[in-house]
Amino acid sequence: MLSDRPYMRDSYGHSPFSALTWLICSIAGGFVIENIFLRSFGPDVATHFTNLLTLSSEGISRGFVWTLVTHGLFHDPNNLFHLVFTLLTLFLFGRAVVPEIGARRFLAVFTAAVALGGLAWLAVSWGHGGRLYGASAGVSALVVVFACLAPHQPITFFMMDIGMRAKHLAIGLLVINALGLVLLEIPGRDSWFAMAHSSQLGGMLAGWLYFQFVHQESWAGFRKPSIELPRWFRKSRKTTTPGPTYTVNLNSGEDLRAEIDRILDKINSDGFQSLTAEEKKRLDHARDHLSRR
Repeated sequence: MLSDRPYMRDSYGHSPFSALTWLICSIAGGFVIENIFLRSFGPDVATHFTNLLTLSSEGISRGFVWTLVTHGLFHDPNNLFHLVFTLLTLFLFGRAVVPEIGARRFLAVFTAAVALGGLAWLAVSWGHGGRLYGASAGVSALVVVFACLAPHQPITFFMMDIGMRAKHLAIGLLVINALGLVLLEIPGRDSWFAMAHSSQLGGMLAGWLYFQFVHQESWAGFRKPSIELPRWFRKSRKTTTPGPTYTVNLNSGEDLRAEIDRILDKINSDGFQSLTAEEKKRLDHARDHLSRR
């Protein structure tokens, strides 16, 4: 029913989204698949599987460029806690970000963050060797996007306020990873705190770049230099007719339902910010209409 849609409740969008569910299932499935290959087959098959799907400087040198993305679907097969923590963080921040930016942009940001995190890790660890796997860069990007969207939003964990704002969490994550990068990862020191700090920093950079230059459309302030042609060389501009306009009869149940379905599909695809003022007005009208029933 229309009233069962998440956007028609008291607050817009706090329900599972297909894109987020698909991503969580893909990462969990990747963990299961890698354990099957690493534990059930011989060492040759396990090595071939690892080389083809996890990121390494050797693999990139051999042309395995897809590993810049596929490494985000796999995790340490001996560390279930890391996988659970990653998926939980992905769920908490993903369900808050998807309604604002839309499913397609959510997947695009996550994928770009994993790839940029992989590139940052390669730049730092090219001479150290090793392999990179995990979705930490994508999750870090979501943390930054959420902090940019709602910097003063309190961070709650299982309904408990941990006393930290979103912007403080992002800044703390930035400082911790920067220190880890300088003190541990670049020198190649081994420590309990040693991890792919460069990858997480690359993911955070991807999230910030998305917010600044895509979500905010900041590139609108940069104008291409224009070269003015001589007046005699210019073509006269053709007059364009305005696009067709239509009106919706808000008193008609069928017309209202069809219009709201279209608006909700637009939110699910491109995010709530993509709506026009008129569409938001129609959505509020529908909510008021449903609340009077």
